Amino acid sequence: MATRKRKIELAPATMSEADGVRYLHLGTPWVQGAMRVRKPHTLELEYIQRMMAWMLFRHPDHVAEGHAVQLGLGAGAITRFCHRNLRMKTTAVELNPTVITACRMWFHLPEDDARLTVLNADAARFVADPANHGTAQVLNVDLYDHDAASPVLDDEVFYRHCRALLADDGVMTVNLFGRDASFERSADRIAAVFGHDTLRSLRPTKEGNTIVVACKAFAILDRDELARRAENIETRFDLPARKWLRMLRALPATPRTPAT
Repeated sequence: MATRKRKIELAPATMSEADGVRYLHLGTPWVQGAMRVRKPHTLELEYIQRMMAWMLFRHPDHVAEGHAVQLGLGAGAITRFCHRNLRMKTTAVELNPTVITACRMWFHLPEDDARLTVLNADAARFVADPANHGTAQVLNVDLYDHDAASPVLDDEVFYRHCRALLADDGVMTVNLFGRDASFERSADRIAAVFGHDTLRSLRPTKEGNTIVVACKAFAILDRDELARRAENIETRFDLPARKWLRMLRALPATPRTPAT
């Protein structure tokens, strides 16, 4: 399947450390990911923790089952967590080979095994490939270049392919951040594909990251059920799920008809 051609500038991955935290950069001061050196398997950045809000929309008995895909490796935090802590089949797609090398050198990313695959590939091509459609229960999208100005992939064609990648009960989270980004514009594009009623967002972090959750097949859950799920997530996986629930909200965008 043909995909649109993009002019891509790949900056080399670099690393810094401060106060016990190791940071990934792409040749600029912008932080692309982080890991607390003495706790490499916890999620250090708040927005990365919130990317896991998809767990609220998976049944507690199956929350850690299935296939989790990450578009954009960052410092490998979500990939490590899904692979090691949740023990899910995990695939990460990263265009920049120096990021993969840096994650394996500095950020405790293991080598590929029976449950882990790290691909040096274009995320747009990966989600457009029919062979991958319907294969993921979870999709985490965090795609930024060295300038961190706006998402690298952020149009309806891309989100349509993301929806196709998901299994029928699949859930996607997207990090929306950047100096040139428009949350409303991006959210409207996601809603055009998934349907407005399937979307939820969390309040922005103090750094400005806003996480959008989109369900392929959305079932309305009452707050009591969500509260039970949040407690289960906190108990089993030590994530601040009750905090996510307090900041979870429907998008105020104008509803649009979802794509088929």
